Amino acid sequence: MVHNRVESIASIANLITRLVPEAKLAVGHGQMGEEQLEKTMLDFMAHKHDVLVATTIVENGLDIPNANTIIINRADRYGLSQLYQLRGRVGRSDRPAYAFLLIPPEDNLSQVAKKRLAAIKEFSDLGSGFRVAALDLEIRGAGNLLGGEQSGHMESVGFEMYTKLLEETVRELKGEDIEDDLRATVNLRVDLKIDEGYIPDMNQRLMVYRRIASARNEQELERAVEEVRDRYGPQPTTILNLADYGRIRVMADRLGVETVDREGDRVVFRFRPQTRLDPAQLVNFIQRRADVTLVPPSGLRLDLKQGASGASGAIGAIGASGATDSRRRPVGPAKRSGRLPSAPASWWTARATAGEVTSGFTKAEILKPEVQDPRGPTGVFTRVGGLLAELLG
Repeated sequence: MVHNRVESIASIANLITRLVPEAKLAVGHGQMGEEQLEKTMLDFMAHKHDVLVATTIVENGLDIPNANTIIINRADRYGLSQLYQLRGRVGRSDRPAYAFLLIPPEDNLSQVAKKRLAAIKEFSDLGSGFRVAALDLEIRGAGNLLGGEQSGHMESVGFEMYTKLLEETVRELKGEDIEDDLRATVNLRVDLKIDEGYIPDMNQRLMVYRRIASARNEQELERAVEEVRDRYGPQPTTILNLADYGRIRVMADRLGVETVDREGDRVVFRFRPQTRLDPAQLVNFIQRRADVTLVPPSGLRLDLKQGASGASGAIGAIGASGATDSRRRPVGPAKRSGRLPSAPASWWTARATAGEVTSGFTKAEILKPEVQDPRGPTGVFTRVGGLLAELLG
């Protein structure tokens, strides 16, 4: 008899002893000692026991020709292939064999369990193993390794995370160093969507996103952008924005920044506890920069409305050749001014001084905010990159 619960297998054995007192009974399971389990199985094969109550350990290659009956308790909890394997433990000689599957009332069974039991009942002929395996695959679901229809543990964590965990485990078993996987989260409210006209294929666009986002240093980023330029031609603004985003993330990782988040006209930097930034250097930096303030307990706030006085260093821009243009610097006033910024011209003033009024000359067009270039002299990429570059020294 097969009962796959070690904690209750003794009670099942006592029940059989009460039902059939004259039967000699033995118990075997995987938590027994090696010598004790071996003696139990050898005694059963030598006809010293009439009944063996065991877990599914009996399916692992044991060949007992004189066993002609198997009773599987709670067969609804087993897989189809497992039931087929257990059933094959009897009927291995010229004697008639019987397999009894004990289940609760059918109304309490799931649809999958009903399909498994129906299949094991139907496929009882010789050579039906392949049909059972195919049906088992159909019931469980094969999944799609590279798509959204996945099964098992991969469905829980996703294909990319699954392969990553598998790779880390293999490297750990080999004794190799595992690279710190903590990456900075950068959200500057800039559209980083690649133009479909530049890279028409969606899979190729996703690959470019992944290559740039996963770059861990400047060299990897330059190679990724250079490869895009060689394959698709001169980069449009969207690719340049994506490259600057990748460069900001690389610098943030080097500093130990946890998040870079834009909130309106301010950008907040939050550092990890293990950041490499020297506190004294940070205090000097805040004193030099009028546009940067300290955000307790471990953060900085960059005000995009104020010019970056005393800022040195900037994020490089990737040109058509893919090379870094280090001449770009964040532009700000040489010194702070006490005057308030001038208000934008009113719609009436703009209309009165426009001369000829053409089509499209509306209030909405006049007052529409100017689209800012994130890579321009005062753009968010330039300002954030310059701040990170200065902190890196």
